[in-house]
Amino acid sequence: MKNLLYIAGLFVIVALLSSCKKWVDYDAHEDFLVTEKDYLRSSDDYNTMVISVYSPLQWLNQTVPIGDIASDNAVTGGENASDVLGLQQIDDYTHTPANDYFTEIWKSAYEGINRANYLTQYKDKNISGNSINFTGKDALYGEVYFLRAYYYFTLVKFFGDVPLFFDRRLNLSDSRTLQRSPKAEVYAQIEKDLNTAIAVLPNSNPQAGRVTKYAAQALLGKVLIYQNKFDAAATTLENVVNGPFTLVPNFADIFLQSGENGSESVFEIQYSNLFPYWNWGAATRGQGNYAVQQCGIRGLTGSSPYAPGWSTNLPTQDLAKAYTVGDQRKAATVLDIEAYKTAHPEFTITYQAAPYKNTGLYNQKYLPRKGETSGQTELNYLNNYRTIRFAEVLLLAAEANNRATTPNDAKARDYLNKVRRRAFRDNLHDVTVSGTALRQAIWDERRLELAMEGDRFFDLVRTGRAATVITGFKAGKNELFPIPQREIEISQLQQNPGY
Repeated sequence: MKNLLYIAGLFVIVALLSSCKKWVDYDAHEDFLVTEKDYLRSSDDYNTMVISVYSPLQWLNQTVPIGDIASDNAVTGGENASDVLGLQQIDDYTHTPANDYFTEIWKSAYEGINRANYLTQYKDKNISGNSINFTGKDALYGEVYFLRAYYYFTLVKFFGDVPLFFDRRLNLSDSRTLQRSPKAEVYAQIEKDLNTAIAVLPNSNPQAGRVTKYAAQALLGKVLIYQNKFDAAATTLENVVNGPFTLVPNFADIFLQSGENGSESVFEIQYSNLFPYWNWGAATRGQGNYAVQQCGIRGLTGSSPYAPGWSTNLPTQDLAKAYTVGDQRKAATVLDIEAYKTAHPEFTITYQAAPYKNTGLYNQKYLPRKGETSGQTELNYLNNYRTIRFAEVLLLAAEANNRATTPNDAKARDYLNKVRRRAFRDNLHDVTVSGTALRQAIWDERRLELAMEGDRFFDLVRTGRAATVITGFKAGKNELFPIPQREIEISQLQQNPGY
């Protein structure tokens, strides 16, 4: 999967925009050009193009640091106040529609949607009108529907109401024809796509990173919780809870190279360090996990296992203090570099002066390590994003059961305490409360379990706590990020309130 994900350019279609008669009988093949009619002629074509629908997942890597930097979990860091300015603005709540990070997320998600739509447009017949049937085609399309749902879920979390299209791939003639659809309609399409995917996807796939029925059920459960559909979420998530997944005993192992696609992995976005070239103009475009380089300690040298980076996405002291004594997740989530130096005199460790907004802490989950990159080292880290873990499924199921029309707090506590028993390696820290106290305990556990994985901001927003927790957050405005200014100008979309 990792190597296949780098296939690009499959959807570049030759457009011959001319009214001159000399073009009427023109055959692009005379000039050795590839056209749309050259694709979807065999099962191999379909399989190859589905891989291309996965590729934009990698391009969305900045959604993860933003999900923590916009919250109380992390600060931007960096070299100075002007370094990674777009992230600094998100951290300070001074971001505007001109922020490049939002533009890239918008573009990447819609590129994924457009690629998915191209395949669904020609599901039954290719562009030449021929039917191509083969074993496994329905399951293959289940992956496409999952991916389209994932891209739309990303968009609706960030921007709220967004343009919704799903019947075909858009082209230039569609410019300015689409307006924002209510997020309820977007969510309805996400649910439809995921239910369609669930009906045809296999329970497992021998190729790491490929979508399974369990991944679609887990994402659907999360989508339902975002809409406060707790009864349906509890039913959906129960399928995954009873699936083949187990919690990894040692929490830190999850985030090592050896822990990728392990027993706790429901869905991971795959990255590789095998890319043979690099392009700084497209730094986030899947040449490797660019966000890993961001987390590293600036100017680090010496004999430790860690590699240098740019000191971005720094955990806060507030997050570190949220962990209680005995919780193994703290050491696996935040690295205090000075404490590490003291504890490991066998390593020679030096690094540059403290980063901007220094907290003394670094993102241990995705901290760059030696030997895990190649080529242009900053762009080619192999670290997967652990996008849906079984531990999160348990916490989602706990919340759904606690908030259901008829709450099942006993089941909610059971699922919550499974996560806590792994964290503390005992049952002495089990939660025994019920009702709203249990609900708060589940939310608190999500912070501790999923810190630096990109969920914190969205959890605070969906549960109505953001304005009381996040410094600078303005209720009625900052629940959503601004629609990119370029889309406002070109497509004449209405901007989100306050921007």
